[in-house]
Amino acid sequence: MGNLERSQSALADDQFIEHARRNPFENNNTKIKNPLKHIPKNALKAQVENFAAEHGLSDYIDVFIKGALVAQAPGNYDNIHELDEQNCLSLRKEDASKWHQPRALWFTIIVCSIGAAVQGWDQAGSNGANLSFPKAFGIGSNSAHDQWIVGLVNAAPTIAQAFIRCWLSDPINDLIGRRGAIFIAGCFSFCSCIGSALTQTWPQLFVCRLILGIGMGIKASTTSVYAAENSPAQIRGALAMTWQLYVAFGIFLGFSANLAVVDIGTIAWRLQLGSAFIPAIPLLFSVFFCPESPRWLVKKGRYREAFASPRKLRFTEVQAARDLYSMYVQFNQEQHMISTSGKPWNRFGQLFTIRRIRRANLAASIVMLAQQMCGINIISFYSSSVFTEAGVSEKNALWASWGFGLTTFLFAIPALKTIDTFGRRSLLLAAFPWMRLAFTPTGAFGFYCGLNLIAFVMIFLWVPETKELTLEELDYVFAVPSARFVKHQVTEYIPDATPPILYDFSEARVTHARPPHSGDDGYTGTKVTGTGR
Repeated sequence: MGNLERSQSALADDQFIEHARRNPFENNNTKIKNPLKHIPKNALKAQVENFAAEHGLSDYIDVFIKGALVAQAPGNYDNIHELDEQNCLSLRKEDASKWHQPRALWFTIIVCSIGAAVQGWDQAGSNGANLSFPKAFGIGSNSAHDQWIVGLVNAAPTIAQAFIRCWLSDPINDLIGRRGAIFIAGCFSFCSCIGSALTQTWPQLFVCRLILGIGMGIKASTTSVYAAENSPAQIRGALAMTWQLYVAFGIFLGFSANLAVVDIGTIAWRLQLGSAFIPAIPLLFSVFFCPESPRWLVKKGRYREAFASPRKLRFTEVQAARDLYSMYVQFNQEQHMISTSGKPWNRFGQLFTIRRIRRANLAASIVMLAQQMCGINIISFYSSSVFTEAGVSEKNALWASWGFGLTTFLFAIPALKTIDTFGRRSLLLAAFPWMRLAFTPTGAFGFYCGLNLIAFVMIFLWVPETKELTLEELDYVFAVPSARFVKHQVTEYIPDATPPILYDFSEARVTHARPPHSGDDGYTGTKVTGTGR
């Protein structure tokens, strides 16, 4: 590398770091910024050479230069002279056939789906067991004492998730990675299901369900993140959404298992609780055949292994290098803006002290709260009990619950296609009013009717759209000040019925529903309001 290239690289690095320090992710212009956009071509090449040499990737310098140039100008690869025709053909095919992906990616998604099915089956098993395990343990009366104990046993997984799992998930993921965390969660699920089937007292069942909750929580907080980190931006929403699809499928399988054993006799509830171990077996045996999350490997500084993962998850080395170098640049930028201490309590504090992370945390928390507020858990855990209390026989109650499981699974399928076309926010805003109407004013159902309305308002005001954006680009979405976003929603979107602004990271495909804002600051001029498209 010549002295000129070294000076250009050093200058670009200094400018990059200074820009990061002066602009701590406060996106007042509501534009998604490409951190590579402002770097001169020769300086970018020099930076890539430094990166490759520093991280033991010198034998891939040419590949990483091509990947960095593609990352610098997405959608403009036909004008990048360093790319050969085969490279351009692969990139065109990536844009044109977004569902055509390598087998390693699909295998990873299948494994994540199995993990989701374990989750759903666990829920459905307790639904059926509620009809008989209270009698087996002598807590089947209608007294307040017995009802509280039954409720405590049913709530055990949620209690474990709230008070134990939330503190374990982050350090486990940080220590052993996504695959290791999923394996540990699978072990908890497998052992707790077998234990639940063998319990002799309700305290024993309570402890087993606490252990189950730890596994369910770690799996829920890891699996969808793992799928998202390995997925391309164009279909990331759909692939991450397979978590919910296969949770619904697991619920359906669990209700099917409940029906299959209902006539066996007094041990039916043991089989209903224990049967959820079945999908845990293939999960435990297959998870380590998946590539590890490249983002976790980048965080750990294991760049050569990190490059091996996207090489399996993408068709060409140029695509893999593009994705890995983008991760590296984003991580390097974050190093200069926030503390990167590995201590879990420091990372937890950043959820509230770093503004863009706080906004992302708020949006995610609203969506998760809305999921719990909508009343789904009442049906998932208690539908059979609700039907029997309404005068339906136990077997017919299980059939009604089976119908609920089938409906939930079937109507999750359309979201695979629509989540990356209509967007996450749009689907949420469309769904909650209908869920509100599904509940009558009767008793507790009226309470959930009101909560659905509250959830709709919260999503409208504080949850931006994230579809078709890479995980790196989301930093700029959540860098938009909350007050600015809410003001747009209230003062522009509602009164003027403003059409959603279409946004994308690539300048070649940026579309606006109204005239774009002028001005060029060296970044892509993509407007972000979060209203979706």
